[in-house]
Amino acid sequence: MQFKINIIDDEKNLNDLVRTYLEKEGYIVYSFYTYDEALMHKSDDVHLWLIDIMLDHSSGFELFNEIKSARPKMPIIFMSARDQEFDRIIGLEKGSDDYITKPFNIKEVVLRINNLIKRSYDDPSKIKMDGYNIDLEKRRVFCQDEEIILTTKEYDLLVYFIVNKGLAISREQVLNKVWDENYFGSDRVVDDTLRRLRKKMPEINVRTIYGFGYRLD
Repeated sequence: MQFKINIIDDEKNLNDLVRTYLEKEGYIVYSFYTYDEALMHKSDDVHLWLIDIMLDHSSGFELFNEIKSARPKMPIIFMSARDQEFDRIIGLEKGSDDYITKPFNIKEVVLRINNLIKRSYDDPSKIKMDGYNIDLEKRRVFCQDEEIILTTKEYDLLVYFIVNKGLAISREQVLNKVWDENYFGSDRVVDDTLRRLRKKMPEINVRTIYGFGYRLD
């Protein structure tokens, strides 16, 4: 199955660059350069929209509302050159699935889109990875027919890596998401938990990025 993506960005060179990379990934991509042009396609039968917030004579937020009114479950990623926390919060509050700040690494954009497509259209309760079967609904992990018993934090850490597969994640991000922002213990707890997870699931390809954090390849 080929997934279809609509892009709206009035920066033609950037729009075309993103489209080229996504097409190399096997996506069918349609580019729009004005708000009015994109608005005519708000009901398109595509799988994801990539929307720039700063458009010619309107905003990506308005287009978001129009698309969601026509396709309520449509996955949408915002991108913006305005590096403002306010924009990011508004985008997430509106229900966007991700927010990317320009200038960005085009490969990271592709990875984020890949991950969102997988989360949105694969069987959401079952994941196959590196020879393991992960049942998110039942919080169980299997290698062939044998169940692997994980602690709560080992399992939560595994799922966090899966959701962010291919992305570099700092130790601080892991602590905030898996252990909670109010955790006051040693940050070595991440390494200790990952060490146990690797022992139980030796085929899982979590790389340590020294001086920063981790990446699941």
